[in-house]
This record gives sequence, C-alpha cells and structure tokens, in this order.
Amino acid sequence: MVSQATMPRRGTEVNHKAKHVLIVGGGYVGLYTGLRLQRALRRELRSGSVQITIIDPQSYMTYQPFLPEAAAGNLSPRHVVTPLRRVLPRVRILNGKVTKVHHGARSVTFQPLVGPSQELEYDVIVMAAGSVSRTLPIPGLADAAIGFKSVGEAIALRNRVLGMLDRADATEDERVRRRALTFVVVGAGFAGVEALAELEDMARDAVRYYDSIEEKDLRWVLVEASDRILPEVGPEMGRWTLEELRERGIDVKMQTLLRSCEGGLVKLSDGDEFESATIVWTAGVKANPVVNAGDLPLDERGRVMTTAQLTVAGVTGAFAAGDVAGVPDVTNPGKYCAPNAQHAVRQAKVLAGNVVRHLSGRPLLTYRHKYAGSVAGLGLHKGVANVYGIKLHGLPAWFMHRTYHLSRVPTLNRKVRVMADWTLALFFKRETVSLGEIETPREEFRAAAATV
Repeated sequence: MVSQATMPRRGTEVNHKAKHVLIVGGGYVGLYTGLRLQRALRRELRSGSVQITIIDPQSYMTYQPFLPEAAAGNLSPRHVVTPLRRVLPRVRILNGKVTKVHHGARSVTFQPLVGPSQELEYDVIVMAAGSVSRTLPIPGLADAAIGFKSVGEAIALRNRVLGMLDRADATEDERVRRRALTFVVVGAGFAGVEALAELEDMARDAVRYYDSIEEKDLRWVLVEASDRILPEVGPEMGRWTLEELRERGIDVKMQTLLRSCEGGLVKLSDGDEFESATIVWTAGVKANPVVNAGDLPLDERGRVMTTAQLTVAGVTGAFAAGDVAGVPDVTNPGKYCAPNAQHAVRQAKVLAGNVVRHLSGRPLLTYRHKYAGSVAGLGLHKGVANVYGIKLHGLPAWFMHRTYHLSRVPTLNRKVRVMADWTLALFFKRETVSLGEIETPREEFRAAAATV
C-alpha cells in the first residue's frame, strides 16, 4: 500500500506521521473546503503535520451557473473555471478518479489519467465528487444528445448551434434546413431554461449576419415532464418565465416526455414528431457513481448518507457535502438540502470548520441555512429572481442574477476577469463564430497525411 506521504509536494519535507485529509472531487465543495483548510491549517501544512490532497479528473473547478453565459459568448470559457493548483498551492492535486473507497481500511483506489492504479491512505476523507447527468433508457439518447454540466459541453453546444446556422445557410434542401434550425432542450430546471434562453438569444443575434435565415426560421422546443418550470423561483415567477419564453416564440411543452430521438428523429409523448440536429439533455442529476464503489452508507436516492454535521452517518473520519450527499435540512424537518451551488458553497464552509474541529477533538457544528432565494438569467438584460421574498423580472432580475453570481465566483482574479468580459460586452457585439473544428483538430492533418 502506497501512502500519500510517499508523494510529497515539491519543496515539502516528507512526514510519515502527518494527518492526511483526502478530498474526493474538486468542484464547489472540494475547492472551497480546500481553500478554508489551507487557511485554517496553514501552520500545520508548513510544518508537515497535516497534508491535504484533492483528487479530480480535471485540474480546475467549474462555476456552473456561468456555463449558459459562456455558451452564449458573454463570458470567456477560461473565466468560468478556477485552476486548482493556482489557488491551492499548499494542497496536492491529483488528476484522475477514485474508483473505490475502502473506509474500513482508510484508503481509496486511485486511477490516474495514465498509468496503473494506486492505493492511497488517508486519515480523513471528504466526499465531494458532485453529480453526473441523470439519464433514462430512451432510444437514441446516448448517441444524439449532449449534456450541459461541463465547460466542454457548453462550448461544444455553442459551436453546434452556430454551426447549424452555417449548415442551413449553405443548402437549399428544406429538410436539411429544418433539421439544422430545430433545437430541443429536455428539462426545465435552472440548467435547461438558462441554457435555452441564452442560446436562443445568441442565435437571434447571429441570424442578422445570414441572408437566407430569419428569426422565424428558428425553432426552439423546451420539453418538461412536470407542469412547472423553474420550480426553485416559485410558482409566480415560474409562470412569468413561461410567458416570457412563449412570447419569444419558444415552444414550451409541459407534462411531456421524450420517447425517443434515434437518428435525431424526436418523438414526444404528446404525439409530436420532428427532426433535430441539436438535442440537449438537462433533466436532472444523480450522485457521482463513485459512491456505489465503496463501503460508505447510501440513502434511498443513492447519495452518501450524511448527518446535519456533514459527517457520513455511522462512521468516523468521513465527511460529505454537495450533490453527492444527502444532507438533512434542519430548517425543514424531513427534507433534504437541494443539490445546488448555494448549498454547496455554504456547506463547504461548515464542513472545513468541522474537519479542523475533528482533527483537534472539538465538538462539530450543525449545518443550518437561511434560504436566500433564487435567480436565473434568460439572455441579455432578461432574468427572473425571487430573493428574500422580493420578486423581480426583466432587467432588475438580470442585474441581480449577475451581481449574486459575481459575488460567489471564487478568487479576486476570476471576479475581475468576469467583470472585464461584461464591461467589454457593453461596447462591442459578442462574437458569433463557430469553432467546431477544435473538437476534431486532427481531421485536416489526417486527411493531408493520407494523401502522401
């Protein structure tokens, strides 16, 4: 068994007696927990009596509420991510996945991006692996659809939408045009509504540069299984959002299911059938599959069973928070905290403090939150908000949406860069260029080499 003590950071002295805190996941909870532990344990980290490791496939944290704006070209993709190594200089970052948790033995199986797996020991583990898209066994979904949880998906979707405009403009085949100019989003939560609204807004700007395409040629379809959209902002604001989307010509189908989408042929439960070259799946999330590969207890929804102190129920030396954890909502007995960024950031603050308290043998604190409300962007200068009971829509809500999320973006560096993007957008039109070739950068070279 290989101990983390055999893998020291550059410039640090190996200490085989160091307490090792292992954080699985570098998202909201992982990054913010690492930041707070780095500050609270700075003396211990300098002396080598404590070591902290974060394991994540990516070397950055993605601020997901800004993905719609990145997809629409309002923000640079690099400004919605935070490099872990830069902001966590005293934390060891390992890129790869945890494939199994052996908490009884205080170790995990770590699979790096390249090379054989390793067994890493720890004293305290923090499960912060987040969530993945919750999909259903729908024919054609895996081949025809794309998710909206990563910066890669957001930029690929942006390139896809703009690329479809190029495709439609270059052909006179009406079937090809209709298929290219029909865009479908499944799921009317925050991710689905914001992604659709921002991309529709961008596409409406872009068609001005195409002689053969008009706004009325674009078809946007939002498919939702329930009878409400944006339930997080309340029924009144949800109804206003529905009216706003329909006024923009978006076809919102409530209480409707996606039956199949094989080959891009969309079949809905209301009997509607049509072809689409762009299908986006945002119908919910589920805990990262790593929770199923180990000995930590799970709840009925497949999340790590967690206490109000953010410890894993029934064991010691294990903590969990965020989408991967079933955290009881002590302000609403019998309910659980929603899987969103607001809870993840707040939970990370309490979790980091409780890890420090655990290491020093002090009593742990309970995670208790006061609901602040919800905000959503619906394109440039359009939004909806319900904050502390104050309900807004249009420009004021859009401004509140941006202000709130700017305050939550980690590090001053990223706040300034985001502000710079927004400021430039006041004076210059956004770029509406598809760079789809970046997804297959070797195709042209491969074709040239094949002729030699």
